[in-house]
Amino acid sequence: MKIKSLLAALLVAALPMSQGIAAEPIEPIKAHKPKNPKLVELGKALYFDPRLSKSGFISCNSCHNLSMGGTDNLSTSIGHNWQQGPINAPTVLNSSMNMAQFWDGRAADLKEQAGGPIANPGEMAFTHELAVDVLKSIPQYGTMFKTAFGTNEINIDRVTDAIAAFEETLVTPDSRFDQWLKGNKKAMTKQEVNGYKLFKDSGCTACHYGPAMGGQSFQKMGLVAEYDTKSKVEGVAGLTGKDADRMKFKVPTLRNVEMTYPYFHDGAVWTLEEAVDIMGRLQLGREYSKAEIADIVAFLKTLTGKQPDFKLPILPPSTNATPRPTPFE
Repeated sequence: MKIKSLLAALLVAALPMSQGIAAEPIEPIKAHKPKNPKLVELGKALYFDPRLSKSGFISCNSCHNLSMGGTDNLSTSIGHNWQQGPINAPTVLNSSMNMAQFWDGRAADLKEQAGGPIANPGEMAFTHELAVDVLKSIPQYGTMFKTAFGTNEINIDRVTDAIAAFEETLVTPDSRFDQWLKGNKKAMTKQEVNGYKLFKDSGCTACHYGPAMGGQSFQKMGLVAEYDTKSKVEGVAGLTGKDADRMKFKVPTLRNVEMTYPYFHDGAVWTLEEAVDIMGRLQLGREYSKAEIADIVAFLKTLTGKQPDFKLPILPPSTNATPRPTPFE
């Protein structure tokens, strides 16, 4: 049996059944209802505050821009002092649905992920201690922490709690595909529906399933044929040291994929057409025709949901005691 047929067969066999009919492998995204709105507001301010970086210029939003699909639309991100990042910045949108964070899954959740870039010398290049010192020097932040936590104590644990709480709200419900899943069969065109059927029949939903359409497993990039890349990133093998984990990455979400170019861990592919062609050949052993690629791409463009829409935070001003940024060191 060909690999593409085997994957499709395994997928169908694994799907839950309802009245003899396979259930859809993808579910609509639900809107998020925050438990602590004040914590979310604090997290939003911290997410946009560049003073958590050594340069005073880079914030969480720099690489995960909420005006650009939660990413930066660069092959690899730009870090402190114009350093080139090693890997493509994954979207923050719907990231709360991931089984783990980062391409290699080294952070268990959004809270753990939030602290990483602050202290990474190639990203925000600060330390947790210095970041906390900056926040402590700004009285208005003390008030915001007290409102969110009950006391005005500021520490990195609370900082990452708040950022994670804000990021949990960054979901994108009500895409045209979600409307179609909910029963509005006019929400998608015939070509888009054909693209979804081909997407399922090909076995794509073996990896891209659930509400986020990804983020629930780690898979080898280049299952059928090796992926040609200039990137030296090894994937999960960089953590485990196991050759079997080389080029194994967390499956990315396909939600809002039209907005989150360039694609793959190395950000080497700039169009959905090329991405679909490569995934077909390297992961499924299938050569899609131009018409099939067009149908799948049409379907993928229905996955753009309602983008986060909120009032931008007005950040509290620094004081005479606030440590000064050092952008050129």
